[in-house]
Amino acid sequence: MILIVDDDHSVLASMELLFKQHGRPSRGVRSAEEALTALEAGGCDLVIQDMNFSRETNGEEGLALLKRIRQRHPLLPVILITAWGNISLAVAGMKAGAADFITKPWSNAQITQAVETALRLVESGARGGPPNAVPDRAALDRQFDFSMITGEDPAMLRVLDLVGRVAPTNASVLISGESGTGKELIAEALHRNSPRRNQPFVKVNLGGISSSLFESEMFGHVKGAFTDAHHARQGRFELAHGGTIFLDEIGDLELGSQVKLLRILQDRTFEVLGSSDARAVDVRVISATNRDLTRLVDSGGFREDLLYRLNLISVRLPSLRERRGDIPPLVGRFLQRCAHRYGREPLRPTDSALRWLAERDWPGNVRQLEQTLERAVLVVRGECLNLDDLRLLAELETRPTVERSLPSPGSMTLDEMERAMITTCLAHYHGNVTRVAEVLGLSRGALYRRMERYGLHPAAS
Repeated sequence: MILIVDDDHSVLASMELLFKQHGRPSRGVRSAEEALTALEAGGCDLVIQDMNFSRETNGEEGLALLKRIRQRHPLLPVILITAWGNISLAVAGMKAGAADFITKPWSNAQITQAVETALRLVESGARGGPPNAVPDRAALDRQFDFSMITGEDPAMLRVLDLVGRVAPTNASVLISGESGTGKELIAEALHRNSPRRNQPFVKVNLGGISSSLFESEMFGHVKGAFTDAHHARQGRFELAHGGTIFLDEIGDLELGSQVKLLRILQDRTFEVLGSSDARAVDVRVISATNRDLTRLVDSGGFREDLLYRLNLISVRLPSLRERRGDIPPLVGRFLQRCAHRYGREPLRPTDSALRWLAERDWPGNVRQLEQTLERAVLVVRGECLNLDDLRLLAELETRPTVERSLPSPGSMTLDEMERAMITTCLAHYHGNVTRVAEVLGLSRGALYRRMERYGLHPAAS
């Protein structure tokens, strides 16, 4: 049963009728005392509570009721209803443990979707925190499509378990973690395992959109809306209609744009730039950041109400330092992928090379590991990837001069990459051609031919 708490009789009547049409029994009450009595009687699955159901207290009684409900029934989901001008009251309610909040005026679709999401989250156990037992990867793979994600470490398995629980709902999800931890892959997994899987998945890098372009990019514009608007254009939200929108780098969004984003997340309606017609949109919102949004809120750089709107469910991705057990399978996957990309046989890492990779801190996380292995595939000529190869690659990454630094793959040709590797090896081994040839998997004659081609000599440094 759904318990509705509001002092407005018409609101109670309309909501009871709405839920009856959707096959969900409900009951309306008009005071805090009636609500607590109804809850003690049992049989309640969810509460919808107007924060201002007692007009004289400016929401204080509503907040007090919420706190009493949370104390007596900690797992019972409570959805708050408040006016747009009282969002700060809703934020206080979210801090007190509410499952969600909706602003007035609302649509019936908005209410029913919020209810279904809250109930599904409870049923799935997603609101109960991470499981104590480590989930089994094989069992997860039988139920969900995590084919793009490598992970056997307990820290990662718990993330995948939470993703599987949350994916079938419409809950907004905030993915946090250091750069390079794979936040986009998690967003894609949420979409791929949701009922929206056959609808659009639209990615938006908010860090690359200035405040002046935000409305046009996100909501679209009509022809003639501004000087260069020669054609009408659909915005990202409209393109994602029916599917999922992924808002990457949400922590970099400017404050003025945050207000506009909050509006569409609240109402699920928007106005195209240059038009006054409101359009409804049905999207699931997934966002990601490598920044601490709570600290940004404290410093005034991020809106607290927007944070709570985005953060219905939080997924924190562990750094590679926290899941070292996943490094060996990641190494194997990346070496296979890069070998296929560059048309060569996969390198076989030695035990000492794997230990070296597993012991590094990897400040750039999975992305940095993949880039390191891609460089290895480009420059190592032998069949094995050994410790000396990796140390040389690390030296290339850290050397300050342009000639001996090794840019990311794609920024130089294969010949340029090979020349840089031979130059560094000659310097590293003080011109010992025999040792350099051994490390690079070449005969002395083959090495000399390459040195001649690139104008190098044993004294190169």
